[in-house]
Amino acid sequence: MTKPYLLYGWQLSYFSGKARAYLRYKQIPFRERVVDGYTLMRRIPRKTGSSPVMPVVVTPEGEWLQDTTHIIETLEGRFPAPSVYHESAALRVLAQLLEVWADEWWIPPAMHYRWSYPENEALFLKEAGRALLPFAPGFVQRRLARRPATMLKSYLPGVGVVPEQFALMEAWTEAMLDALDQHFASHDFLLGGRPCVADFALIGPLYAHLARDPWPQRALIAPRPHLQAWVARTHAGAQGDGALFDIAALPPTLQPILRALRDEFLPMVLGIRDAVLRYAEGGTGQKPRLPRALESIDFPMADGRFHRLAMPYTLWMMQGVQRGYLALDEAQRTTLCTAIGGGAAAEALAADMGPPLQRTGLRVRLAEPTGSARSR
Repeated sequence: MTKPYLLYGWQLSYFSGKARAYLRYKQIPFRERVVDGYTLMRRIPRKTGSSPVMPVVVTPEGEWLQDTTHIIETLEGRFPAPSVYHESAALRVLAQLLEVWADEWWIPPAMHYRWSYPENEALFLKEAGRALLPFAPGFVQRRLARRPATMLKSYLPGVGVVPEQFALMEAWTEAMLDALDQHFASHDFLLGGRPCVADFALIGPLYAHLARDPWPQRALIAPRPHLQAWVARTHAGAQGDGALFDIAALPPTLQPILRALRDEFLPMVLGIRDAVLRYAEGGTGQKPRLPRALESIDFPMADGRFHRLAMPYTLWMMQGVQRGYLALDEAQRTTLCTAIGGGAAAEALAADMGPPLQRTGLRVRLAEPTGSARSR
């Protein structure tokens, strides 16, 4: 019998949900192991060369894979069918663009709904404590779990989760969840009748943070039955049996999501690009490895403007998507940009994305002149 893959993660973890749903959909033989304290603090950093992180997938050959996009790309090469990408090159780029949006844009709302509503913390302390120190008494587990809870809460201001922005985030999130609920009333998945990489990315925040934490589950997910059903089937690895959309004839229910890409997410990416350029041009004292966060930027959200620190990691991800976009022929690029919203999308997707970046663990660095931005 073939040795199974191992998934190290938590049910609480944003990106563990993405990896778990993908592995289930692909029907890749795997076992999930809850990350305990020793694995998180010692084994994972030693094996991946990164700081403590989850999820991690260990291959039967003993390779430790980190970063969900890299995990999915690696496993797609080994298990090509059914593909989570698409035969249509333009639709593939759209799916990857939606993947980055789900991975990166949704972090502030997910963090807000977890940590701004105190009743959610009890679940975190219970589950994280039991995972980190499984054989200890409950009170010891909860005490230990306060350390990662405190660390995670310390990140809130940097990603824009501050009281003066709560109302804006909540208005945006409820409107987007309404749009998703309407879309899933008619369509099983984001881009048609079977899941794609974008569905697995979006399951990250919607499963781990919104559908499991008590307050958002009750207030946000339960009142939206079609969205709730999508969360359940996507996380369970449902196959789907329908056709994918034609990029030239996307349904009206997808338009609110495409507007969010065009009018909110892409301006955020360009703001990050500007911050990275300022850092790179800041003089000889600047190190090739970029900080996790740079200066504060602002960009549109709903009917206001959202402020948060610029994260170079997001730009690294977007550089890979742009490479796929630029590889399209002119007709494919025109069709894709028309689908997203015309000239503004075309201008943003073709824009200079700043100096090429390379990933090193959870951080990025300025690439060598002959290096590539990333291998997405």
